[in-house]
Amino acid sequence: MQGRLSPPIAGQIQAFPTEHWRDEFGIAATHGFDLMEWTLDQAGLSVNPLMTDNGRMEIRHLCKVHKLEIPSLTGDCFMHEPFWKASQDSRLALQADFCRVAEACSGLGIGMLMIPLVDRGSLESSDQEQLLLGFLEEQQARFEELGINIILESDYAPQRLDQLISKLSETTFGVNYDIGNSAALGFDPVEELALYGHRIRNVHIKDRLLGGITVALGEGAADLPRVLQLLVENGYTGNYILQTARAESGDDVGMLCHYRDMIRAWLEHDES
Repeated sequence: MQGRLSPPIAGQIQAFPTEHWRDEFGIAATHGFDLMEWTLDQAGLSVNPLMTDNGRMEIRHLCKVHKLEIPSLTGDCFMHEPFWKASQDSRLALQADFCRVAEACSGLGIGMLMIPLVDRGSLESSDQEQLLLGFLEEQQARFEELGINIILESDYAPQRLDQLISKLSETTFGVNYDIGNSAALGFDPVEELALYGHRIRNVHIKDRLLGGITVALGEGAADLPRVLQLLVENGYTGNYILQTARAESGDDVGMLCHYRDMIRAWLEHDES
């Protein structure tokens, strides 16, 4: 996850690394990472390099030099200012921003755009759900033209999320499965994958305490080896994005390398 290779900003676990985003490409390459998920905040949205022609040109150059791909984007901006909770004038402006983000992703070859329906972005009423679904369905043809998949990460219980995603076309819309968030909410991964495993397009690796905060892998409620095994058995062949806790020692790069090796070992064991 972009930003995890940079110093934390104002104590936040995740934010776009405004001062260090270029440096992350070289650091990633040096340590054997060849895949990054972009992060996009509402603050500074218009000047994020993803959102400018020159910025996208520079990102493409850095990807080529460091042999790194950016297949997905976490739209934290949509969680910071969710259009499904805004008044009409603000909603229209935020929906226009959403479309511009989708176009920018397409221009950079980012194929998955994730909407976090959690925390401030959590759906709190049927009206909000209908506003979200209506907009996504209205824009579906445009997303298809752009070659963008919209993936939803939600705090809905499994059956309710299944009902939500079932209302959207499989060709354009899918699920971002966050292992730590599901564990914190006490969800059963067997039930989750049985209901919408076939809709999972991207996986976030994280561990959290039951009902609590993000912690180091192996210290929370997530049974990571088991969940990874279930994903493999379910036929998942997509990406695994490290959205892990910050290192208490401050050595985030070293900790990410350690986590990557842990995940690889578990996955190789599951596939053997």
